[in-house]
Amino acid sequence: MKERVQKFGRFLSGMVMPNIGAFIAWGLIAAFFIPDGWFPNETINGMVGPMLRFLLPILIGYTGGKAVGGQKGAVTGALATLGAIAATDATMFIGAMICGPLGGWCIKKFDKAMEGHIPAGFEMVVNNFSVGIIGAVLAILSIYVIAPVCVALTDWLGAGVQFLVDRSLLPLTAVLVEPAKVLFLNNAINHGVFTPIGTDQAMEMGKSILFMIESNPGPGLGLLLAYCVAGKGETRSSAGAAAVIQFVGGIHEIYFPYVLMNPIVILGPMIGNIVGIFTLSILGGGLVAAASPGSIIAEMLMTPKGGYFANIAGIGIAAVVSFLISVFLLKFFGKDASLEEAQAQVAASKAASKGQAIPAAASGASVSAKDVKKIVFACDAGMGSSAMGATMVRNKLKDAGITDIEVIHYPVGEIPGDCQIVVTHHELSGRAAQRAPQARIIPIKNFMGAPEYDVLVKELLEARKGGAAPAPAAAPAEESPAAPAEILLEKKNIILNCKPVSPEEAIKAVGKLMVESGYVEEAYIQGMLDREKSFSVAIGSHVAIPHGTEESRKAIKKTGLIVMTYPEGIQWGDELVRLVVGIASTGEDHLGILGKIVEVAETEEDTDKLVDNAGVDQLYKLLNGLE
Repeated sequence: MKERVQKFGRFLSGMVMPNIGAFIAWGLIAAFFIPDGWFPNETINGMVGPMLRFLLPILIGYTGGKAVGGQKGAVTGALATLGAIAATDATMFIGAMICGPLGGWCIKKFDKAMEGHIPAGFEMVVNNFSVGIIGAVLAILSIYVIAPVCVALTDWLGAGVQFLVDRSLLPLTAVLVEPAKVLFLNNAINHGVFTPIGTDQAMEMGKSILFMIESNPGPGLGLLLAYCVAGKGETRSSAGAAAVIQFVGGIHEIYFPYVLMNPIVILGPMIGNIVGIFTLSILGGGLVAAASPGSIIAEMLMTPKGGYFANIAGIGIAAVVSFLISVFLLKFFGKDASLEEAQAQVAASKAASKGQAIPAAASGASVSAKDVKKIVFACDAGMGSSAMGATMVRNKLKDAGITDIEVIHYPVGEIPGDCQIVVTHHELSGRAAQRAPQARIIPIKNFMGAPEYDVLVKELLEARKGGAAPAPAAAPAEESPAAPAEILLEKKNIILNCKPVSPEEAIKAVGKLMVESGYVEEAYIQGMLDREKSFSVAIGSHVAIPHGTEESRKAIKKTGLIVMTYPEGIQWGDELVRLVVGIASTGEDHLGILGKIVEVAETEEDTDKLVDNAGVDQLYKLLNGLE
């Protein structure tokens, strides 16, 4: 049950968190330029309403749709959200949280139903019209069904909050919020419930206390200061620095280990927050928008004109009460505990809430890596470098006797949501983390022979020691690629002893041969150049694999490869390249050759030996799997 709640909470917050910057922008514009703001400006104030009514809900719907159905799901989700917006003057945050995932789900189901049934050459027509038709239908459905339901739900939630406010019971929400933080459910409560309702309140009244229930840094500050006074040894010496990070930086997670060392001290922040919320209610405190992260700086930036005394009082009193109660609890009920062990508990809780492997406190191994079932290699287009990296790790796992882990490759924008580990180029790690927030991201500098591969395999192997041997699993289709049904690398496209050129010239030479062989249209060459600009296609081991971007795949006519050797080498950024393999692929049928390249060019020495000694016939047989 806990895992389901965490998963649902992560999904809700996952639609809002990526767009917090837009909420902050709206809050700042409102704080400064509304008629009661610091610098009233009628023209700038004209943005406040449209941002709240249109921009923010559509961003949420777009993000939710993308999380479920990729880019097409994002557009469909945004269209469905617009229907809900058009039906009412109410702010459609909850509507966006329904319409976005619904749009993604519908387009995902449609694509699955059509898989294998779209005539060649009609893919783009079907893709575009499916999004347009499904999006339009959902937009109309939203007007007549989803919007009225959301209005009723919003009214019900708002009435519930107002019920608590009228009876001075709102402070009791802290009884749930503070323990939820330690379980990493805080974002679900804060951004899934408080932020949408609070934004409505802020638009109507200029501020909302709901923005401060979870983000108030006072309770955590009080707890950490209590450890500075009543803690022992390492906990006492480390609590001061932790207090600064928590209060100024807004990293509330830093005090969670101190709670886990002595669980009873959760009463300090809990009661502190209760008193803080009560103080804010009495004095009329609140923020104009969500404060993220929950630091004193963010709290002050989001404070409306005339609200500083109330907000500072609410934060300060919460800190004082939390401090006094925590000191008492530590002196009379505290016990000696290991901060390192508590930090490991926090890592375990956080990793479990994200569905990823759990790092051990000291060894660096993954104590639950035995549960890893899917590793994804991700690159820009998911065509070349990621496929080769996946092949290398798949082979290493097989050699280590680990057969129950699926290793696959995807474009970074299409990473599946059920993977536990993502291996990607370090320049793409940010995009990978956004696409797969549940996964552990392993950034690498090149896909061929990265030292991280051996570390990962060792970690997975050690995690399985002492447990039951993994049951043999059916090998993925890519694991041992057979020789292709048709020859993908023709002898005429193996060019040896090329003179040194620039990387751009080498890419153009590969592209020219692809066009002449009927593999691609001219536009694909620009896609290859664009791919190189995003980050280098030199993947290590003296190998480069020029290929296009995901967008340029529509210019591919059929799968084919080009091999060119440069005995004197090309200086390709920071890499020396002697073997250039150009790829154009309509599917997965090129993976057999990439697997062969991994085998014969795993190290720089392997590639050098191949380039210096192999002729056209040998390369033809070797890479086509004929030898």
